[in-house]
Amino acid sequence: MDKKFDVIIIGAGPNGLETGVYLSKAGLKVLVLDKRYEIGGGLATDELLLADYLFNTHSIYMMMADYAPIYKDLDFEAYNCRHIHPALQFALPLSDGRCICLYSDLEKTCESIARISPKDAESYRELSRIAEMCVDGFIAPATYVPAVPPLDQVRQLQATELGKMVLDYSEKSPQEIVHEFFENESVRALMLYVSCMWGLHYDLGGLGYLALLYLNRASNYRIARGGSHTIASALAKMIHENGGMAIGPRRVKKIIVKDGVAKGVELEDGTTFEARAVVSTIDPHQTFLKLIGEDNLEEDLAEKAKGWQWEDSSLLTMHLCLEELPRFTAAGSDPRINEALIYILGCETEEDVIKDWDAVHRGEIPEQASFHCSFPSVHDPLQAPPDRCSGLITRAVPYRLKEGKEKWYNIEFQDKIGRQCLDTLRRYAPNMNDETILQTKVFTPLGIEDKFPNMVEGSYKHGAYLPLQMGFQRPNDACSQHRTPVKNLYVGGSSTYPGGCVIWGAGYLAANVVVEDLKGDKWWSEPETITKARKEGLL
Repeated sequence: MDKKFDVIIIGAGPNGLETGVYLSKAGLKVLVLDKRYEIGGGLATDELLLADYLFNTHSIYMMMADYAPIYKDLDFEAYNCRHIHPALQFALPLSDGRCICLYSDLEKTCESIARISPKDAESYRELSRIAEMCVDGFIAPATYVPAVPPLDQVRQLQATELGKMVLDYSEKSPQEIVHEFFENESVRALMLYVSCMWGLHYDLGGLGYLALLYLNRASNYRIARGGSHTIASALAKMIHENGGMAIGPRRVKKIIVKDGVAKGVELEDGTTFEARAVVSTIDPHQTFLKLIGEDNLEEDLAEKAKGWQWEDSSLLTMHLCLEELPRFTAAGSDPRINEALIYILGCETEEDVIKDWDAVHRGEIPEQASFHCSFPSVHDPLQAPPDRCSGLITRAVPYRLKEGKEKWYNIEFQDKIGRQCLDTLRRYAPNMNDETILQTKVFTPLGIEDKFPNMVEGSYKHGAYLPLQMGFQRPNDACSQHRTPVKNLYVGGSSTYPGGCVIWGAGYLAANVVVEDLKGDKWWSEPETITKARKEGLL
């Protein structure tokens, strides 16, 4: 095996593979290394339980398929990789048999909300208009251009009416935005959950633009046909076809730095690889403090890496082999509910949502479970045997339990949490009983950390979404534009701008700076949405 490359990428998750494809197609010799046997990181699909049931063990929902440049630049369909966009996106069943549904079609959504609250239906129409303007005009384009220093960003946005609107909503908390538009408690519950389900604090201001993004994306979620790993598989094939390699398991021991310049990597078995550039897609603790070492860093950069904060909540997931599809009681009021992509169960009022999330942030787990869940094979028959169904429950839980994180290793405790989840599911879909639920498997926050070591403390976005850890501060002001103070070392993972949740931003931006610095053949062009935003003075 050759020991010299143009670019070595540490981490074969979504961003690492994305960077690898762009750079290998640009004529650069690329090596992507991952410590796991199966590359793809969070794009994992496993046959965990019974034969022919496929489970997406980490990432499942693709929320930026209509904006991310990667979908226009690469021909995924040539690799039999397709996305499914269900018409009914979210459903909130209520105990009284009613339900509230969010569709990809605005009119259908307003019709559903109007059955609960006509006034809130009109408010949703207005919020949808505002969110679409902000996302289409600025938030989505800004996701795929380099981070801008805060004061420069504010000055630029203040120069346009749309920019002022984005700034205004950015200062608000998700709860303030929800209260501005909605008055019904169940409608508020749905909107607040959708706004915060990926780790936003409901009462924290400064990241309201993300609440607008998530509200807008609630009609735009996709899943990958055949499971999320089909995306990783397609990207790996593209890298190999363009002369690169994506391989595992290869454990990187250190990034080789000489005279302040990254020169390559050394593996734990002593193998070394040379490179003109090294791109790390793992977290700042491992990149700077472990692989380079504090003694080899400027004090300021070391302190910034030490200050990185993980999320104070994580996820518990439960995978289900089902004999049949769930049949929700609320189908009596709207038969279409059985075809939703995502269900929110167990929190029917805003107070329910807040009470549960407050408990999680205190290190507690409420006795009555609330969560979101999905049954992917309803939309993609490839993910379960014929006439059967796969299921996924995702529950926000604390990594740091009051009793100590070690309690997550207790099988009886895991079983108890699992039973709580199934009890809630049965409240809304009574046919989910001991006969129709064939097998289950629970993954805890410790399971996330064990499987994906850069998701420290079960931090599935590689670090908390806080005002001082987003934008130009992700991961810090010295690295947010993907170059680092260490010459020829770049960063491009979920802990960097613009963040995680498989939005395809960090890997794309890292590829842009590397191809520029290494004088590669940049074969891709700027997306039209970005060009338009520049012309309108928003970027």
